[in-house]
Amino acid sequence: MRDSLTGRVAVVTGAGSGIGLEVVRLFAGEGCRLVAADLDPSACEGLPGVHAVTVDLGTAEGARRVAAAVLDRFGGVDILVNNVAVAPYRDAFTDVDDAAWQHTWEVNVMSCVRLCRELIPMMVGRGGGSVVNIGSEAARHPKPYLVDYAVSKAALLALAKALSTEYGPAGVRVNTVAPGPTRTSTMNRFLGSLARRLGVDPEAAAEHFVHEMRGLALGRMNEPADVAAVVRFLAGSAARQVTGAEYAVDAGSTTSM
Repeated sequence: MRDSLTGRVAVVTGAGSGIGLEVVRLFAGEGCRLVAADLDPSACEGLPGVHAVTVDLGTAEGARRVAAAVLDRFGGVDILVNNVAVAPYRDAFTDVDDAAWQHTWEVNVMSCVRLCRELIPMMVGRGGGSVVNIGSEAARHPKPYLVDYAVSKAALLALAKALSTEYGPAGVRVNTVAPGPTRTSTMNRFLGSLARRLGVDPEAAAEHFVHEMRGLALGRMNEPADVAAVVRFLAGSAARQVTGAEYAVDAGSTTSM
């Protein structure tokens, strides 16, 4: 089975760094044409076939702007990767007021809802497509310090299953990738803080995190490319019989919880 992204059109949110940026680089390297959306998508500029859009996806207008950009630039879309998210650290559940809950919900959930509403009909009109939501291990193993983030990621699982049922007959597949600890800039900041508390260098702190704090079965954290590779599989024709599924990319973290 030929599994090529050449000539396909994708939208990737949260594309300016971390997992989103790695997905954009991987897809662009395979000849995919992309709209890369972020508050700061400058890291995507200059990549072949990539149209960077500066946008706040925590707003309804943001989704409309992305939809208009992909329609104007490429005439439609085949792949949507919902990656944008915020994950603020919480000291206690009672410290998270309504405004904080609403902000997390708007960015993490409603950005996905709105973009699916805008872009899935385009996919249907082209005979099908693939939606990949970036979830989290936190959806199934929530921690108190990420309470609103965990709830938002659990909501994405339910949304993916509902959409996969409704739009499967039209050829649109909807799946979820659930990363565990991943060496993004956010993780590196955490490791820097941990290193200071332990009085060691960041790499020693990373080893402590992997082996002592989390007991990751594979003995290492994800790199963004590890997650992007699974997104790539789900986006392509090799996964043509996969929908409503959740793929954990977590180095075995969920087996040790």
